[in-house]
Amino acid sequence: MRIGSPKESKAQEFRVGLTPDSVKALVNDGHEVWIEHHAGLGIGSDDSVYQQAGAQIAENAEQLFQNADLIIKVKEPNRQERALLQARHTLFTYLHLASDLEQTTDLMQSKAVCIAYETVTSDDGTLPLLTPMSEIAGRLAVQEAACQLEKHHGGRGILLGGASGVEPAHVVIIGGGVVGSNACRTALGLGANVVILDKSASRLEQLKQQFQDRSSALLKSNIDYLLSTPETLEQQVIAADLVVGAVLIPGAAAPKVISSALVKKMKPGAVIADVAIDQGGCCENSRPTTHKDPTFIVDGVIHYCVANIPGAVPKTSSEALNNATLPSIREIARKGVKTALLENIHLANGLNVCSGKLTREEVAQALGLEAVSAESVLRQLA
Repeated sequence: MRIGSPKESKAQEFRVGLTPDSVKALVNDGHEVWIEHHAGLGIGSDDSVYQQAGAQIAENAEQLFQNADLIIKVKEPNRQERALLQARHTLFTYLHLASDLEQTTDLMQSKAVCIAYETVTSDDGTLPLLTPMSEIAGRLAVQEAACQLEKHHGGRGILLGGASGVEPAHVVIIGGGVVGSNACRTALGLGANVVILDKSASRLEQLKQQFQDRSSALLKSNIDYLLSTPETLEQQVIAADLVVGAVLIPGAAAPKVISSALVKKMKPGAVIADVAIDQGGCCENSRPTTHKDPTFIVDGVIHYCVANIPGAVPKTSSEALNNATLPSIREIARKGVKTALLENIHLANGLNVCSGKLTREEVAQALGLEAVSAESVLRQLA
């Protein structure tokens, strides 16, 4: 199969869909691999490194899309890239369609097969291609928000871990999934007092056991696990110095659990890190920001809503992502997309758009569109 990975087009996005090691593996499998010029500079790999791994270098995205059938990216394609997609293409990347009608419409019009990393599943019920970036996003969200709490950024002028005789910051994490648990680990490590809110009592018990097994007695005393109710959430958000929005409904738009009215009640200089921004955000005020201009202030509260948080550490992120995605890429390349998805229900769950049809009910409901079953549209592929 002819496989291509273009240079990422999102602002301050330095990750790459295929690392040199992944290229080498695919070339050894007998595939033809194209990499766009300078696609790997963000991870310290220039064109010569990719050529040594067996890749061919495309001068631009147009040449790459012409020479590849399977397109491997990190973030969703921009308008120019979507215009290059054809029915013969398979696109494999993060899509986050539930909050993006324009992208969804363009992908449907392209007739391409579009598979989203974030909805590929596994036997244990997890999202294996989303997990590595969720881990990094959760850790970085706290790290970046801690800086925003500094006074020169407009924050409250407090240190997450406090100091001798000075109370630590109060960190509230909404959602106990992969993002939330990793945000918790980082906040605890920096010495903060942490509250995790989740709607699932069983998930809270799992987290409690997890942190009891791994944490020192000191860290264990700095964390509380609370069932998320509207009343509890409001109380905790009002008391918080830092709120991490880690809400996820796989494939669907994030629910708005922090209203504008609630933000008005927060402490001046407090920070909201809305990691759910890829799916529209869990705060009513949220809108996507960039690493270059990461925050905005509403009612005295700093909102950190960077839509590609792991892009700040592209080498770590690209390697972690490729560790997760390469087995699926190899399976698609070896079997062809139709056979691969029909034989692997977990890969099929990643299918979002195919031959002009939407195949994820959650996306359809969020955007007011209609969805069809993945199997029905796959069986009609040539």
